[in-house]
Amino acid sequence: MKNMTNPRMPRFANATLKITMVALLTLFTLFKSSAEEGMLIPSLISAFEDDMRAFGMKLSAEDIYSVNNSSLKDAILHFGGGCTAELVSSEGLLLTNHHCGYSQIQSHSSVENDYLKNGFWAKTKADELKNPGLLASRVVRIQDVTATVLFGIEGLIGDALNAKIRENIKVIQRDATTGNGFSAKVSAFNYGNAYFMVVEETFKDVRLVGTPPNSIGKFGGDTDNWVWPRHTGDFSVFRVYAGANNQPNEISDSNVPYQPLHYLPVSMKSKNTGDFTMVYGFPGTTEQHLSSENLKFIMDQERPARIRMRDLSLSVINASMGSSDALRIMYASKQARIANAWKKWIGQLGGLKTVDAIQIKLDREKRFNTMAASNPEWKAIYGSVVQDMNALVQKYKGAEFGYSMAIEYLYVGPEMFKRARTMDQFIQSCLMMNNEEEFVAEIANQRTSAEGFFKNYDEATDRKIFLLLTEEYVKQMGENVPAIMKEKSAQELTEMVYSSSVLTNKERFMNFLDELKFSSFEKYKEKFSKNETKPIKKRKDLGPFTINDNGHDLWNLTISHFRATSLPEVRIYKSKMQELLKTYVAGKMIMFAEDKHWPDANSTMRITYGKLEGSAPHDGMTYTEHTTLDGIIAKNNTGNPDFELLPRMKELAAQRSYGSYAQDGELWVCFSGSNHTTGGNSGSPVIDAEGNLMGLNFDRSWESTMSDFMFDASRCRNIAVDIRYVMWVIDIYAGAGHLVDEMTKVD
Repeated sequence: MKNMTNPRMPRFANATLKITMVALLTLFTLFKSSAEEGMLIPSLISAFEDDMRAFGMKLSAEDIYSVNNSSLKDAILHFGGGCTAELVSSEGLLLTNHHCGYSQIQSHSSVENDYLKNGFWAKTKADELKNPGLLASRVVRIQDVTATVLFGIEGLIGDALNAKIRENIKVIQRDATTGNGFSAKVSAFNYGNAYFMVVEETFKDVRLVGTPPNSIGKFGGDTDNWVWPRHTGDFSVFRVYAGANNQPNEISDSNVPYQPLHYLPVSMKSKNTGDFTMVYGFPGTTEQHLSSENLKFIMDQERPARIRMRDLSLSVINASMGSSDALRIMYASKQARIANAWKKWIGQLGGLKTVDAIQIKLDREKRFNTMAASNPEWKAIYGSVVQDMNALVQKYKGAEFGYSMAIEYLYVGPEMFKRARTMDQFIQSCLMMNNEEEFVAEIANQRTSAEGFFKNYDEATDRKIFLLLTEEYVKQMGENVPAIMKEKSAQELTEMVYSSSVLTNKERFMNFLDELKFSSFEKYKEKFSKNETKPIKKRKDLGPFTINDNGHDLWNLTISHFRATSLPEVRIYKSKMQELLKTYVAGKMIMFAEDKHWPDANSTMRITYGKLEGSAPHDGMTYTEHTTLDGIIAKNNTGNPDFELLPRMKELAAQRSYGSYAQDGELWVCFSGSNHTTGGNSGSPVIDAEGNLMGLNFDRSWESTMSDFMFDASRCRNIAVDIRYVMWVIDIYAGAGHLVDEMTKVD
């Protein structure tokens, strides 16, 4: 506590630390009336130990998170940068969602070895499949570094303030990682009212061990995505490998299975409504503090437009996937990524409208303003912040909309643009080279990269996507498009690009590499260098190095227009809104200290706890807390292709061959709980009262997707696949009992 009142600390930093202390105090009352809302920082979990015990937990805070001893924390890994996974054996066996490992599963699949359709199970460790680029990170410690980050900022504003904070963060991260092989990242919490450092140990050799077929891992497809009742066996199995010293190592045949500090035992116990549930993972993003105008903009304009863009892409991709097995495999992972957010957004809008979220925001803002006006000091600091936030949205929402549309068109849409971005990187790399040997090596790298890209690319499919999305982009953006999109129709642009561009055809691209000369880059550099020596008034605008390609030219024109118009304003908007939100959140914590407060998710490790329970989200409708194998067969009987099953599943279901994995004659498949989750919690373990694994979190109900903006305890539920169903699929369905034997089962 001494540092908290250090007279040498700047006045602003002390004020921020006081806000942080208020936040910590309010955490004690966070879940007194409802344990569902909020994503807790594990290093602060001792503040909630009593409340968690009241919900049935039998663990101590030290069991959950410890720096000095092994704890549950050490079994939870950040998987692939966007998901969560958990260690379940002493030999580094790792469980995560099927959709989290889907890119790796797809990359290993072919028409000859169709792991997507038929599944894959390594019989021995030698059969496990390497995955270059796949990372899994263990959190070493989480540390509050607010005081250190804000030290020395007194009197600083604007760029100078930000520079000092960045300088402090750089020193903190350097000191935390010197000589230990760890990485460290300091992140802002509550919009800069607090800062925490997360130190991690990252493993680079993570191999695919097993996956069920899509008919299990993706059972229900888009029909069931974000929907309850759910029957998806959304899991896959990996293994973490390390060097001989049990430390992270590059992928190597000499690596051995990692021996974890802790792994989760697997619970075979019967489950009951009201059982304690804890989800431990890396939730991505929530935005609970958005102003009423900001939420209105999202609901009325931004989300509907993005949904429409993805409607169009999916209409093409789904048709292509249905036309051949090769295209089905080629586009499986892409389709899943695009469709996941698309359906989530539709559910978000429905939920927010149902609860009248805009009116709720307006009521909360009125309460905030009334409280601020009740105290002269509060009024001076917080009196106008709500009005300022809403006015800022009105001023910059056009630029923010342009940013969202650019993301959908240039980064999610036609893959031609993805290849164009790679081309930009290639050109910049060549311009920095000093000799032809480097150039030849880079050409070889480009050939390898192109082989990987075109393996999963269909020109006809991409052409159709480009046509539809270009039409929609121009329609949505109006006059805010590059001149070429005003001069030519979408059809003309499509023909111009796809009839000649090296970016859309493998043969043309390889020929382009054959003909490209290092001397071309040397001549450009020489011309550029001579131009720079001239007086500024006599310099010519040489423009960037170009390859004289219609596809790359269109990319350059479109991205340049975006960077010159929407992007600068978006950066101003984000910066100003960040400061306003910082003030707004501080005001909420100070003026309403007895309310529930928790920091928005930001991809750092969090804990949420609740109960195994169903819900009643609509009038006359009740959702039970679990589903069974009987529901899989019932859905299959509808004839919907999303509910397709392979013969073995039907055979085992008919025989009711459940082994030791049944409960009261039923095989549970999925269950729901009142844990507050979001994207990034995919693959997170659902942990029981004694610290055992009871399921893998993988989704929310459609009514719950609104919880990224506003949590409603009566309707928001997370969805998990029951660990007993996972074990049944591995053991009885797939015959991979050797993997089950690795795990520690608790009856």
